[in-house]
Amino acid sequence: MSNPVKTATPRRSGLELLRVLAMLGIIAHHYVVNSGLAAADGPILADPLSPKALLHLFAGAWGKTGVNIFVLISAYFLCEKGISPRKFLKLLAEYLFYRVGIALLFWISGYEPFSVTALADVLLPVRYLQDSFFSGYLVWYLSVPFLNLLAHRMTEKQHLRLLALLGFAYVFLGTLRPFFGVTMNYFSWFVVLYFLASFLRLHPRKLFTGTKRWGILSAACVLCCLLAVAACAFVSKRIQKPYFFVLVTDANTLLAVVTSLSLFLFFNQLNLKPNRFINGAAAVSFGVFCIHAHSDTMRRWLWGDLLQVTASYSSSRALWLLPAAVLGIYLVCGAVDWLRARFLERPFLAALDRRLPAVTARFRKWEDRITGTK
Repeated sequence: MSNPVKTATPRRSGLELLRVLAMLGIIAHHYVVNSGLAAADGPILADPLSPKALLHLFAGAWGKTGVNIFVLISAYFLCEKGISPRKFLKLLAEYLFYRVGIALLFWISGYEPFSVTALADVLLPVRYLQDSFFSGYLVWYLSVPFLNLLAHRMTEKQHLRLLALLGFAYVFLGTLRPFFGVTMNYFSWFVVLYFLASFLRLHPRKLFTGTKRWGILSAACVLCCLLAVAACAFVSKRIQKPYFFVLVTDANTLLAVVTSLSLFLFFNQLNLKPNRFINGAAAVSFGVFCIHAHSDTMRRWLWGDLLQVTASYSSSRALWLLPAAVLGIYLVCGAVDWLRARFLERPFLAALDRRLPAVTARFRKWEDRITGTK
């Protein structure tokens, strides 16, 4: 268990830049998918090979890759630093602030009717592990101390064999899921990503180094993803069914995994000096995720009522609305999260730190009993 006292270790701006790019890719994916553009009754299916359609499809191809990158970065550091009560409570408080706060705004404004069921759903931080990133991430985060025990006690060969087994079950069979019954949930997939990231961290090899090598491989993977989306657009037009992202649509598909890994290894080696702008933009990325992907109600309001993405697709403004919306959402949501961190999180953490020694002691006793270390 890591010490709850804050450290002054500077963030690595290479990986922080990748974190920002990953979140921009997630927003772009939501722009195309959650707005209904790429749905069976969406406007893209009418002519998926047009330049406008391909532009939107290419922009929307990076959602699951972005999720993989986000978790890989977290796991890469957590496999050695672990978690602390302060870290977890900070994460949980941020999530619940947006979870409850945004729901209240929708209820008070009358945009969404209030119900006891809806209130219970909002107050429970963990409900849907299969398709909820936040539920899966919170449970996975709590499992890190147990995963660290296994990762640190395994030999390199055992770690590699475990990766081979998990890769076969989740990536190989998952990529061929039309022929095999592989159902992925976010929690179990994040465990797989943890073991991948911890292997990179705990067992460094020369293969993992070389900025030029991994830069070329990253570019090749990105190109393959674009070609796969274009090929699926061609097939979708012929059969009139929206299979645009079938080869990259799940986080455990081969293209999404290889692309995420290549980009991670490339940006991890970028020799960037600590950059306050990059690190500041990355620091609000989780808040950006929490706000814009809050709920189905948020998706309906953001993509349908506010931006009118589907209605605007047939007009000339569709070409500039896509980049403007993606960047604007990051900036606005990031500004909101910065204000939250400055005026709410700081006093919360200050009060928490005063009581943290007792909380940490109880947390460590609980962890020791569960993990059997004492």
